[in-house]
Amino acid sequence: MATDTQQPGHRLDKRPGGSGPPQAIRRFLLDNGALSALVVLVAILALVNGNFLTTTNLLNVGEQAAVTAILAFGVTFAIVAGGIDLSVGSVAAFSGIMLGWFTTTQGMPAFLGVILAILTGTACGLLNGVLIAYGKLPPFIATLAMLSAARGLLLVVSQGNPILMPDSLSWMGENIGGWLPTQVIVMIVMGLIAALILTRTYNGRAMYAIGGNEEAAHLSGIRVRRQKLVIYTLVGAFAAVAGIVLTSRLASAQPTGAEGFELDAIAAVVIGGASLAGGVGKASGTLIGALILAVLRNGLNLLDVSAFWQQVVIGVVIALAVLLDTLRRRT
Repeated sequence: MATDTQQPGHRLDKRPGGSGPPQAIRRFLLDNGALSALVVLVAILALVNGNFLTTTNLLNVGEQAAVTAILAFGVTFAIVAGGIDLSVGSVAAFSGIMLGWFTTTQGMPAFLGVILAILTGTACGLLNGVLIAYGKLPPFIATLAMLSAARGLLLVVSQGNPILMPDSLSWMGENIGGWLPTQVIVMIVMGLIAALILTRTYNGRAMYAIGGNEEAAHLSGIRVRRQKLVIYTLVGAFAAVAGIVLTSRLASAQPTGAEGFELDAIAAVVIGGASLAGGVGKASGTLIGALILAVLRNGLNLLDVSAFWQQVVIGVVIALAVLLDTLRRRT
């Protein structure tokens, strides 16, 4: 059974000269490519723009990374298990719209609206799991269908109009102690939860086993279909939390909210060292991947780089991340 400690980065290098300092450095850079890239990126941006390392700007980077990171933590579960989820952006937006609908249109208490919004995303994830585990649909198709359905439902509920959040929810978009954004705290908490699930629970071990070899996982006694239900239900729940965070940040639920965020979430997971083939990935790597995307966008904005060129740069970074993963597996 594959576990987090069985990732390629933990293999012993038994080739001649593998114990020398140059080889050790090379091995470290390959195994920690995302972290190394983040450090280099921060250093470069700090040198070319004096405003980058200011406290205000770094907290802004954290806020920008929060929604993507929370979505990506959920997507990590699916990718580790050899699947994918294209619906997380739409599910996040749908959950945000339902939060606004429950608390504003229906006049429900804020805490109840938050719970129902999380249940909305969880139900969408559960439906994805049912279609994949029992309907035998490929994850790509099932979640693509949910992407469209959730986006359509939120337009039906909102009638295509933004829904303002009540004052009782405004605290979620504020700073604690006047400086630490609530979104950053939620991101850290969700990251810790994701890490605990992946490394300390039976479900996490099952994700690695299924992603490593689904047939072998089944033969070893893992109830694969039940685990897929759990996996995609978790993805939906994380997407709902991301939707709540996004809604609180904007102070309103937007019908067009989180469009394209599923691509950023998948990119963050891949940049963070996960393999789309399954069996490899961890929450810390996903967080680093989300931070790289946020730092890139923030730094390019500070340098007045066109938004069009920013997309080109991010595409190149994703390609390099996949190439690095391929190189790491060959060594």
